[in-house]
Amino acid sequence: MCMPYRITPLVPGEIYHIFNRSIARQLIFKNKKDYKRIVDVINFYRFSKLPLRYSHYNRLSKDHRNKFNKDYLINNKPMLNIVAYCIMPNHFHFLLQPFLKNAVSDFMRNIQNSYSKYYNTKYERTGSLFQSMFKAVRIETNDQLLHVCRYIHLNPVTAYLLEIDMLERYPWSSFRDYLFGDEDYSFVNPEIVLNQFKSRKAYKKFIFDQEEYQRELDRIKHLTLE
Repeated sequence: MCMPYRITPLVPGEIYHIFNRSIARQLIFKNKKDYKRIVDVINFYRFSKLPLRYSHYNRLSKDHRNKFNKDYLINNKPMLNIVAYCIMPNHFHFLLQPFLKNAVSDFMRNIQNSYSKYYNTKYERTGSLFQSMFKAVRIETNDQLLHVCRYIHLNPVTAYLLEIDMLERYPWSSFRDYLFGDEDYSFVNPEIVLNQFKSRKAYKKFIFDQEEYQRELDRIKHLTLE
């Protein structure tokens, strides 16, 4: 599947808020296995010039996957930083900082194509799954960076998937990486945001203080669009 040509290029070194949703807002992450699949695909396609597709990688034996991880993924620099992300039932958000020309477009094309093939096979459907052109907004100020990162992490609360006191248990975003770090292996690089706070606890307070404000903005947005 080819994406439409993007007139404004996405410049290496800049940070972008990237967003896309399913066609007709249909539910496309239906259970834990679906969420796990997209997260694994995101992790895999951070890298450029991969010698195999994720579907082939996923069919390797555990020993061969571990060897591939050691020989390629761990020893190679990704083509972009994932500063923050959140996977929702019918859409996703990223804060991305590309290192290479076309890194964001390649990343988005790969994860959407890979997940679409998995989804269409599993649920016996055909056709496109995602809207053809993802949205991309360049982060121009530090205040905008912090606001967008907070917006992304509050998405499950804004959508009433859970209450604010349960947010740190939501497994399909980078919020837990921000609060706790990762005990094992994480593909998120939150330092550009976290370094602006005295502690992880201070970042958590920054998020929680805006819960109702963000929900109100979301309500107003829907009223103005109807």
